[in-house]
Amino acid sequence: MQIRLTLLFFISLIMLMGADTKHLARNEAFSHGEELTFKVKYLFFNAAEAKMVTSPEIQQINNRPAYKIDVYGKTLSIFKIFKVKDNWGTLLDTAKLIPHRSYRHIEEGNYRKHEIVDFDHMGKKANVRLFDRENRNVVETQSYEIPPNVQDMVSGFYQLRTMDLTRVKPGETINIKGFFDKEIYNLKLIYEGKEKVDTRIGSYETFKFSPIMPNNKLFSGDNPIKVWITDDKNKIPVKIKANLVVGALDMEITEARGLRNN
Repeated sequence: MQIRLTLLFFISLIMLMGADTKHLARNEAFSHGEELTFKVKYLFFNAAEAKMVTSPEIQQINNRPAYKIDVYGKTLSIFKIFKVKDNWGTLLDTAKLIPHRSYRHIEEGNYRKHEIVDFDHMGKKANVRLFDRENRNVVETQSYEIPPNVQDMVSGFYQLRTMDLTRVKPGETINIKGFFDKEIYNLKLIYEGKEKVDTRIGSYETFKFSPIMPNNKLFSGDNPIKVWITDDKNKIPVKIKANLVVGALDMEITEARGLRNN
C-alpha cells in the first residue's frame, strides 16, 4: 500500500509544479513529440515507471492549437500486487500555456475513475464530467468557479518549464495555484539553489526545489521531498527523492527523446 500511495504522489508532484506568473517567459523549453521516462525505486527494487509524453500531432480545441500531453504511471515487478495503471492528460494551449481540457483515467487495484474537465477561462468555470467504471456513460456533471488562467495537474508543470529560473533566489518561495479533484489547490516550492546531478542520461547542473508538505504519516523529517530540474533550455525533471517513514523513494530519469533543444 505504501508503494502505491507514494507512486501516485510522485507522479502528482511532477504535475503539481506549476509556475509563479512573475517568472514566466516564452516557451522555448518543449514542443510536440517529446517523451520522458522515469524509474521509481523503493529500497533496492524498481517499483514503478512513469512517462511524460507530448503527442507528435498538434490538436485543435475551442478553435485553438494545443499540445496533447499525457502522463502515465504503472507499478513494476513484485509491486504489481499493488497494481497502479494511471493516465493523466491535458490539452494545453500552445501560445497561452493554459489548459483547455484535462482528463484522468485511473486504475488502482479494483478502483476506477474516469474524468474530463473542460476549462472556460473567460467564464472562470471548470466543467467536470465523471464517467462510469467502463468509461462509457456520464454519471455526474458539475461546474466550479476557478481563478484566471488556472492550471491543471499536468499543464502546471509544463508552464513551470517556461519560467526564467535564473531570476529565482535561494530561499525564495514559488506559489502555485491549480484546479484538481473539484478544488483549487495551492502548493509552495522553496528554491534551494543549484546542484550537479548524475543520471543515466548524463550529468546536469540543476535547480533544486523542496515542496512544503502538510503534516502526514507517510513522509519523514522537515522538507522530505527534493526535486531537481535541469539548468538548461529544456528544464526537464531528472530526479525526485522522498524520505519516508520506512526507507526512501527515488525517481530518476532514464530516457529523454524528442527534446526541443539538444
